Amino acid sequence: MRLLNTTKRKLEEFGGNKIPLYAILSHTWGESEITFQDIEGDDAEKKVEYEKVRNTCDMAAAHGFDYVWIDTCCINKTSSAELSEAINSMYRWYQDSGVCYAYLADVPPNAVDHRTEAIGPEFSTSRWFTRGWTLQELIAPPTIIFLDQKWQEMGTKSSLQRMISEITGIPTNILLGGDLEDASVAQTMSWASKRKTTRVEDLAYCLMGIFGINMPLLYGEGERAFTRLQEEIMKVSDDYSLFAWKSSEKHGGLLATSPAAFFDSGEITPSNPSSTLSGA
Repeated sequence: MRLLNTTKRKLEEFGGNKIPLYAILSHTWGESEITFQDIEGDDAEKKVEYEKVRNTCDMAAAHGFDYVWIDTCCINKTSSAELSEAINSMYRWYQDSGVCYAYLADVPPNAVDHRTEAIGPEFSTSRWFTRGWTLQELIAPPTIIFLDQKWQEMGTKSSLQRMISEITGIPTNILLGGDLEDASVAQTMSWASKRKTTRVEDLAYCLMGIFGINMPLLYGEGERAFTRLQEEIMKVSDDYSLFAWKSSEKHGGLLATSPAAFFDSGEITPSNPSSTLSGA
């Protein structure tokens, strides 16, 4: 795992059980971001985009963290092998973090009134709640601090749990670290049903960690990626709710072509053949 030192602002690599305590960033990408190559070069701090890296490091250091992980610059995305390993490991990296900073760049200051606990509409309509990758970044970390566009704290996953549950459809017990297996496959898919990714394959890849699935990345396979994900889920789960989807598309298969087909599956409970056959 490659981490960014919060004071030296240099990348360091760690393996096995030698990974130090670290903070982690969750955000939506802008038009341009600081990359691994930028950090390894000499001019990163001169770029406008570096402000996000600087603010993340400053906040992590203030909270006592020597290291931080930021997806844009801690992964060498020119290496397909490294990218695949990172995506297959990402859920665990967020889960193992000391704290996750969720930076909502489109939420203005004072969107959350700490005196009255009133939450403005800017929070619930943030782009952060619409992206595929931020779903696992919301579920996995034990502690999340939500930050507005000025990097001011709006609240935590715990303090904002009811509002976040209303926005996402995710039960509060899951948000607060409950067992994901308490939710059906269909219900879990429904949490991703309105989310978007830049590449169609990422609609599947961003769900691998949530379902505990590891599989190779094959960019260019299109909707086949989501089919492969469901096939992998069937290998480890007896939950028949995987087939509880509906779509206007007539492709004739048992498996859905995207999470959008599970839009109405949020109330479906786990179902397996053994319980059905036993009459339970």
